[in-house]
Amino acid sequence: MGLEEVVTFLIPTLNERDGIGLVIDEIKSLGFDKIIVVDGNSTDGTAEIAKEKGATVIYQQGKGKALAIMTGLKHVDTPYVAVIDGDYTYNPADVIKALKMMEDYDEVIVVRGNRKNIPLLNRFGNWVITKMFNLLFGTRLKDVLSGFYVLRTNEVKGVNFEAKGFSIEVAISAYLASQSKRIGEVIGDYRARKGESKLKKIQGLKILFDTILLATKYNPVFLIFVVGSALLLPGIATLSYVALDYLAYHIFHFVLAFIGFSLFNVGLISLLLSVLALYLKRMEYRLNEKIEGLKRDV
Repeated sequence: MGLEEVVTFLIPTLNERDGIGLVIDEIKSLGFDKIIVVDGNSTDGTAEIAKEKGATVIYQQGKGKALAIMTGLKHVDTPYVAVIDGDYTYNPADVIKALKMMEDYDEVIVVRGNRKNIPLLNRFGNWVITKMFNLLFGTRLKDVLSGFYVLRTNEVKGVNFEAKGFSIEVAISAYLASQSKRIGEVIGDYRARKGESKLKKIQGLKILFDTILLATKYNPVFLIFVVGSALLLPGIATLSYVALDYLAYHIFHFVLAFIGFSLFNVGLISLLLSVLALYLKRMEYRLNEKIEGLKRDV
């Protein structure tokens, strides 16, 4: 069975008239014919262009990239699915390198090798979010927010990812990492986009927040201790007030000092336990990954 028979390209779109035709042409020039475009009710003729180019067009219900991808996954019947943005930034030819790795991985992310076409602020945001993801999920990824990646279909089809909008890439990788699945990466091309970007600056903060929420979902003990560590702030504030009042007026507030000391201790212990919970979960991921590897080798 050739590579063109084992993968379906899934392209989520919203007003991508300038890029979608070029993307589909490139995919077809590589010999891949299974192309699904999930359109978010574009008003610029994106869906019509996709149909003319021979892609299967599905209109998504609801809004956002996450719903588009989940909608498209329901219609994939090949072993692998390649999710790629429809704005021409990614080179579909990089799918060949990714597919060659899929025998050993459940997701292969095409890392954006040419960063000059990513705005500086977006580059910094991507770096922060990827580092945070690696810390929380025990991975060593370089570009968790890439919009081009190949998935093993049976690992993600039917999964209800709770993320919304552009957080879907983080949600997919978080789900796979929490299941001790294997995530690999290949370096790919990244070109200037065609048309207007849909990603607003504030959405980067939302993705970062969603990353933390996903970590608490898959590690609830971590969430409990993180909340408890917030008691450090009122504890420090109370002790500071007691200390300043004593230094300025020689008045010592015994009750407030006791309360502040208690809050500080509980917050500090919670902070240390949250770090411990995080590293124990990372150790669990690594052990499960080793066990899965041993099972595959048997």
